[in-house]
Amino acid sequence: MASLIISPPLISSSKRTKPEFKTSHSSTHGGGMIISMQRPLEEIYSIRVEKNVSKERLSELGVSKWSTWKTGKCNVPWDWHVDQLVYIEEGEVRVVPEGSERHMSFVAGDLVRYPKWFEADLWFNGYYQERYSFRAYGDD
Repeated sequence: MASLIISPPLISSSKRTKPEFKTSHSSTHGGGMIISMQRPLEEIYSIRVEKNVSKERLSELGVSKWSTWKTGKCNVPWDWHVDQLVYIEEGEVRVVPEGSERHMSFVAGDLVRYPKWFEADLWFNGYYQERYSFRAYGDD
C-alpha cells in the first residue's frame, strides 16, 4: 500500500518555490511507494530570492552604488554576520548550507537576501561577479 503524507509548508518569503519530492520503493509493505515532501532550502533558511529583477527595482535599491565582488572557479566557506543583499551580475553560485547535502543555485539576474548567522559553502564553477550590500534589521 502506498502512503502519502503532506503537510502545508510555512512560507517565509513573498515568492513561493516548488517543493521537492522524493520517491522510494519499499518491500516491507508489499512493494508500495512512499512519497515524502521536502521544503525548499530557501524557505528553511529564510533566504529571499527575486528572479530576473527589473532595472526599476535595481535603481530603487541603488544597486549601482553597492560594492562589487568577483571570483573565478573556487569553493568558499562563508558565514554571514549581518543580513546581506546580493545582486548577481554574472555567473552562477551553488550554495550548500552547513550540514546539508542539498544546494540552492542562484544565477545572473537574481537578487538574494542571505540572513544573519547563515553558514554555507559557496561553489563557483567559473567567473562570477556580484554587487552586495550589508543590511541592518528592518532594512528592506
